[in-house]
Amino acid sequence: MLKGNMVIGQSGGPTAVINQSLVGAILAARQEAAITGILGARHGIAGIMNEDFIDLTTQSTEQLEALANTPAAGLGSVRLKPGKEECERVFEAFKKNDVRYFFYIGGNDSAETAHIISEMAKDANYDFCTVHIPKTIDNDLRVTDHCPGFASAARFVALAFMGDDRDNNALPGVKINVVMGRHAGFLTAASALARQADGDGPHLIYLPERVFDVEQFKVDVRRVVGEFGRCVVAVSEGVADADGNPIASSGEKDSHGNVQLSGTGALGDALAAHAKEAFKGENARVRADTFGYLQRSYPTIISAVDAREAREVGEFGVRYAVSGAGNGSVAIRRLSNAPYASEYFMTELSSVARETTSVADAFISAEGNDMTAAWLDYVRPLVGDLPLIGRL
Repeated sequence: MLKGNMVIGQSGGPTAVINQSLVGAILAARQEAAITGILGARHGIAGIMNEDFIDLTTQSTEQLEALANTPAAGLGSVRLKPGKEECERVFEAFKKNDVRYFFYIGGNDSAETAHIISEMAKDANYDFCTVHIPKTIDNDLRVTDHCPGFASAARFVALAFMGDDRDNNALPGVKINVVMGRHAGFLTAASALARQADGDGPHLIYLPERVFDVEQFKVDVRRVVGEFGRCVVAVSEGVADADGNPIASSGEKDSHGNVQLSGTGALGDALAAHAKEAFKGENARVRADTFGYLQRSYPTIISAVDAREAREVGEFGVRYAVSGAGNGSVAIRRLSNAPYASEYFMTELSSVARETTSVADAFISAEGNDMTAAWLDYVRPLVGDLPLIGRL
C-alpha cells in the first residue's frame, strides 16, 4: 500500500455537481490512513506546476458540504494539455511534496492528462497512483453509461425548452435555441423531455451526429410551421455540413485542439437568417438564442441522481486507489431504469483518454431531426421529474 500525500484537481468545463465529486473524494480520503495529507491544486495541472495548493485537511465538514452544493469548480479549472516540460514540473512538485496519489476530475482531455502522468510515473519508476474521476455535461466519455454533470445540464435544457415552448405558443413564430455539444448531441437531445402533449416543442432536434443540410432545414421548418403554426428548434452548437465544416465557428482552439463554439451567437444568427429565407416575403417572426455557458453551472436545477452519483464517484475513486489495484478511470454501470439503480467500476485510463463517444443511432429518429422513445427511456431517470405544464 502506498502511503503519502494526495493531490486533487479539477479540469475542463465546470458542472453543477463537480464539487460533489471533490468533496466526496476529500471526505473519503480523510478516512484512509494511507493518505497522510490532502492538497487541492488551484486550476488543475497549472496549479500543480506552480505548487499552488490548498490544504484541504483544514476545511470543516460544514464548509465542504456547502461547497458540494455549489456549482462550478471550487478549486478553479483549466484547459491545458501538458507537454514533456510541463510533466517534468508536475513530477518535481509531486516528489517535493511526497505526493503518492493524484485524482483528476474532468472529461476525456483530463483523462488524457491523467494517463500521460501515469505513464511518466512508470517510466520514472515512481510509486504513484493516478485516478481519473469523470465529469462532463457533454456525456461523451467512453465506457461509462453516462457522466456526472450531464443530468443536471440536461435538466436545465429540458426546463428551458418547456418555458420557451410556452412562450412560442403564446407568440407564435420560429424559435431556434443553440445548445452545447461539439461532437456529441446528448445535451441537445435532452430538449425532447420538454414535450408533454402533441404539438409541444421542440419540433425539430438537430445533433452533430447527423449531417446538417441548410436546405433541408428550411424545408423542415416550413413543414412544421404549416402543421402547428409555429416551430421550436433545438440544435447542437457543433452541427456541420457534409464535408465536416461547422455551420458556424469562431475558429479559436484550446491546447487540446478543441474549436471554440460556445460563447458566440454566430450559429443562432446564421440559422435565423436561413429560416427567414424559408419564409421570404411572408414577414415571419424568427428569433434565436444561444444557451451558452448558462447550461453548465445553474444552481437550482441540479438532478438528485446527478448529485448523488457525482459524490459517489469521488468516494469510489479514493477507495479504489488506496486498495492498491492501480490506476484507472471511474465509470458508471446502469443496473435498472425503474427503479433507477447504478454501480461503479474502474476502466483503463487509456480507454477514456482523448477519444469520445456519440449519441447512439438507436436514439436518433430515422429522419435525423428528432429523438426516439429509447432515448427518453435512457435520459428520463437521470433528469428526474419535471414540472407539469398547465393548459386551458
